[in-house]
Amino acid sequence: MTRDAFSQTQLSLPRPGRALWGVMVTLLAIWLMFAAAINWGGASRRLFDALCGNTDLLLAGQVWRLFTAPLMHEPTGSIGHIVLMLLGLYFLAPSLEEAWGGARLLRFLCFSVLFAYALQVLVQVALPASLGAKLVPRYWYGALPAVEAVLIAFALTFRNRTVLLFFVLPVSSRGLILFAIAVSCLGLIAGAMGPSGLVAPFGGMLAGWLFGGNPSPVRRWWLTLRLRQLDREASRTRTGRRRQARKSGLRIIQGGASRSRDGGSNGSGSNGGRSGPSGLMH
Repeated sequence: MTRDAFSQTQLSLPRPGRALWGVMVTLLAIWLMFAAAINWGGASRRLFDALCGNTDLLLAGQVWRLFTAPLMHEPTGSIGHIVLMLLGLYFLAPSLEEAWGGARLLRFLCFSVLFAYALQVLVQVALPASLGAKLVPRYWYGALPAVEAVLIAFALTFRNRTVLLFFVLPVSSRGLILFAIAVSCLGLIAGAMGPSGLVAPFGGMLAGWLFGGNPSPVRRWWLTLRLRQLDREASRTRTGRRRQARKSGLRIIQGGASRSRDGGSNGSGSNGGRSGPSGLMH
């Protein structure tokens, strides 16, 4: 690839498909609704909090929080939360949508964010309350785990691709993975807990590894399991047929072709070398 072609490839803007546009428009519309209502409409933040994740309330039966929390983004004080989520999806997810199709991308985003937040809930429950409070905020929300999952899946799917980090630094797919892990680890060490918590980003990266790639580790495991199941079914079928054959009392008699090779006892000499049915034509 020439230098001009390389530059054109790297600087061309992504083209999201309908599925990804739908996700980004939905996230932006929800954020605009709450931001306008709370900042300018005098609305209380209670409804926003009621849709965010809360480990204690989730375990108490408010299961919807696990599904609505990824759609919520900080409506007051800063636009950085929603902007970073949209930029992450815009620059990384279009390639996955093109390679996978919109349906798989939507499933991937849903499974990844649910997996990440469910893992965070389990970690918080397993740890002492004092330590859990340092890792998980009272209300957790945002699509950051999905962006982390997309980043890992992108790097695993396009292993030979180079991307421009911060639009300046060219990094390989492996470098992109190392960068994501390093940032999350530094945030954990510094205690820089964002709205999503400190555990969910690692859950998102783990989900990106489990559900991403072609095929993903989960799909490879499922295909291996399915192949073993089919082998067992085929083995049972062969065994059943043998048993039925033994019970019937029937036995296999060698045909004329085999007998002719053993000495020509099928009468091949009398019909000029032609066997069986062809000899009956005379």
